[in-house]
Amino acid sequence: MTTFLIRRVVQIFIVVILSAMVAYTLLNVAPGGPIDQLLAERQNAGPNAIREEDIVRIKERFELDLYLPVRFSRWLIGHPRGPLTIGGQTFWANLQVGCAIPGQVVLRDAQTGQIIDTIEEGCQRAVLLADLEGRRTSNGILFGDFGLSQQISRDQPISDLIMSRLPYTLWLMAVSILLAILIAIPIGVYSAVRQYSRFDYTMTTVTFIGISLPSFVFGIFMILGFSVLAQRAGWFYLPSGNAVGTRDYIIPLLGEVEAGSLLDRGLRFIMPCTVLTFINIAQWSRFVRASMLEVLSLDYVRTARAKGVRENVVILKHALRNSLIPFITLLAGVLATIFGGAIITESVFNWPGLGRLLLDAIGRNDYNVAMALLFISTVLLLVGYLISDILYTIVDPRIRVS
Repeated sequence: MTTFLIRRVVQIFIVVILSAMVAYTLLNVAPGGPIDQLLAERQNAGPNAIREEDIVRIKERFELDLYLPVRFSRWLIGHPRGPLTIGGQTFWANLQVGCAIPGQVVLRDAQTGQIIDTIEEGCQRAVLLADLEGRRTSNGILFGDFGLSQQISRDQPISDLIMSRLPYTLWLMAVSILLAILIAIPIGVYSAVRQYSRFDYTMTTVTFIGISLPSFVFGIFMILGFSVLAQRAGWFYLPSGNAVGTRDYIIPLLGEVEAGSLLDRGLRFIMPCTVLTFINIAQWSRFVRASMLEVLSLDYVRTARAKGVRENVVILKHALRNSLIPFITLLAGVLATIFGGAIITESVFNWPGLGRLLLDAIGRNDYNVAMALLFISTVLLLVGYLISDILYTIVDPRIRVS
């Protein structure tokens, strides 16, 4: 087991680095960044609307004046930080970079004008020598420093931003996943045992609807039915969105509900939790049913029944335990899901969780926040797969890891 864990930890580290490189590169080369927005504004408003100084300032702020490998290294491990040593001399602020002739970069001392060095490999390499003074010194995301938010909460630590949204996502996802597991497994088992019964046909129809119906459509239907139409009809209704109300309101049968109270939070929690629970039940119950049907047809189950073992013992002890092995693989991603939240559902109900935060970060080009969330989700997903491998040995003692 020790050798297995060491090998898997090394593999996880390698996969995390490679996935971080791919995600970081894709986000940085994707169109629609801050510079593209400035250039579009200048094209629409005229060349004098956006000054070159503004473009330079934005490049420095997002570190776009550095080569992509340098930016990635600073984001991942916090290096290089500066100062820069060129020609045996150390510079913080008095380095001047310019092109003397096409294809040649000249480095001068900004105070004396003395030429320090030249680079014959092209002016585009000058960005590697950009001065790093005044920029935030980061320890790197591998050491728990997620950097600063650039747009959503400007110049605020991303760790504080994540911690402010994390409780909402944990509460929503943990409850919905727990309810889905407690409901989906019994439904799947009973449908398999009573195959082709009325209950099986009914649950098959319901689960097919849940699998086929997108979460945002189901969420909108719930808002229309249990919030908008119910409120217009004067019936009991549920708040349509947000995690906490901003003002008191009156609900039939309940009376006045104080904004921010436990009742207010609970009422607003019901619809997003129901959407996530229903979708998970639809997917997981079908998975358990299929796995259970396969196990029930095996020889050792027929042998147990032939020996006169009670049916509930055959189902629960012999069949169910082995049918859960594939289900454990399905649950490997739950850890990352609990952290990452449900992006679509949180957006529909305006739930202030991490899924909504990720969507806002991508939409507002706050790549520091987006990369931090993607990085953490990747790590948790790989850890979830490691835990599932360990759980295999608990569910089925015949499985050994080495």
